[in-house]
Amino acid sequence: MAGPTVLAVHRSSSHSFSKFSEDSITLVEGMGVRGDAHAGSTVQHRSRVARDPSQPNLRQVHLLQAELFDELMASDHPVFPGDMGENITTRGLDLLALPEGTRLHIGAATLQVTGLRNPCSQIDRFQKGLMAAVLGRDSQGHLVRKAGVMAVVVHGGEVRAGDAIRVEIPPGEQAALQPV
Repeated sequence: MAGPTVLAVHRSSSHSFSKFSEDSITLVEGMGVRGDAHAGSTVQHRSRVARDPSQPNLRQVHLLQAELFDELMASDHPVFPGDMGENITTRGLDLLALPEGTRLHIGAATLQVTGLRNPCSQIDRFQKGLMAAVLGRDSQGHLVRKAGVMAVVVHGGEVRAGDAIRVEIPPGEQAALQPV
């Protein structure tokens, strides 16, 4: 069986909700996706800029597991790669189970996972009821955010669909991902 791979890559130069499919994207160390509105060493998401524009950008790259699209389609939410604003759509990797600080080696680039994407109200403007569909509860009743993970670029390079993903779990005690 093949390991985790990149299904698709996306970027958008505007602060639109969805991103456009590309043949490849270039990740820039400490910045994010070249040509993407969310690239920068400090926060670029509008709501965060309004609060404190000097905060470090822990949301340089958004990764989303294609398995979520399978789940959403089964519940009558037609959503496709790029629709939810991710830069990299993965297949075969449980992104949500990764510990904080995990490094993902993809193509020529290396990302470090910083936390969970915290879905915002824009998601329901994109498709009614989608916010509830990307949130769930675990067996203890705790909120589960299924809208992917955020990462920073620690080594830049090109990433394209079909690239293998090598996972490097950080040594020592593991911390569960929290929203960033």
